[in-house]
Amino acid sequence: MFYILLLIFLVLAVDFIPMLYTWQSRIRIGRYNSTEQWNYKITEKSIKWLKKAPTITFTDNRRLVIIDILKGNYKRAAIQHWQEAALVLGLSEVVAKTNSITIRKNIEQYIANKIDKNGFWLDKPKEIDGVILAYAMINLKGIDHDKMKPSYDYIYNLILSLEGMDGTIAYKSYSTNYRYVDTIGFICPFLINYGIKFQVEEAVNLGINQITEFNKYAMLNDTFIPCHSYLVDSKIPVGLFGWGRGLGWYAIGLIDSWTALPDAHEYKYKLTESVIAFAKMAVQFQNENGSWNWIVSVKEFRADSSTTATLAWFFANAFQIESIREISLAAKSKALQYLMSVTRRDGAIDFSQGDTKAIGVHSQDFDILPFTQGFVLRTLNHK
Repeated sequence: MFYILLLIFLVLAVDFIPMLYTWQSRIRIGRYNSTEQWNYKITEKSIKWLKKAPTITFTDNRRLVIIDILKGNYKRAAIQHWQEAALVLGLSEVVAKTNSITIRKNIEQYIANKIDKNGFWLDKPKEIDGVILAYAMINLKGIDHDKMKPSYDYIYNLILSLEGMDGTIAYKSYSTNYRYVDTIGFICPFLINYGIKFQVEEAVNLGINQITEFNKYAMLNDTFIPCHSYLVDSKIPVGLFGWGRGLGWYAIGLIDSWTALPDAHEYKYKLTESVIAFAKMAVQFQNENGSWNWIVSVKEFRADSSTTATLAWFFANAFQIESIREISLAAKSKALQYLMSVTRRDGAIDFSQGDTKAIGVHSQDFDILPFTQGFVLRTLNHK
């Protein structure tokens, strides 16, 4: 009987200790006296997470979690890749701004844990989610990218292995008839940076084509509101239009690709038109408090910090275009004010939507997400 009671206690503890921790973490949330203090706290938390990122669960279940753990449904390595990538991207902006030797060493140690001395992956990413991690690395300044080239070549070939007859990239090998908005953020910035850095014109063309084809078939009429995905054979949009983090994935892919292209590049004007159209669309759905909801067009739905963080980054770069400068600066400023208001005492930004399970199956768990943390750092420290 004693052992049965102990087992019950342990099972319940796995469920309730995390919930108790979350509850107490939200006491006195958002009480920061200045942007500088806030920046310091979220940087401090990001450094800790880069060393050991919290597990972002695949399941929304918060009862009898032990069952999901035993079944292998609790977490996915691919989810962790884009969490860690965002932290590297964010902390690299802090280094560029402050020249912090400590943070630079933390990033270098992180890379050493991923890439061997000959530039090869120690544990190769197997899915498209891992491409953004390679982008975070190729985006870094002050490291020998030629030495890292074998790891970049592997990622490029991983992308090519998922290329369809239409010249666009599938998200998963078992779902080749769909093109997801996620892939815009995951692969396009890498492809364009890789192509420019190593003079691989085909890589740049592939990244631009992924965006162009998505614009053709996955936008809601003339509104420039992206859908979750579209079917390759019929060109029919599939999933929700206006899913918040879908806007975020598109925004990352578009703005980072646009920034990477030289001003004289033949594709620069085409992407500039998309940046302007997306900015004018997205700003219409920003809430008064600076946030965007997890479906941006539904005011009754709750705000999503991951959407707000990625769109803040988009507007922090889009302001370079004269015609949208004013709306971009205002949108970024309001978004950062909101994100500061939902940051816990320990510097963790709260209320980000959890991982999506499938087309139309979106998480209703809103908690911490290192991905959000990284993009807030990128925005706050961007020059």
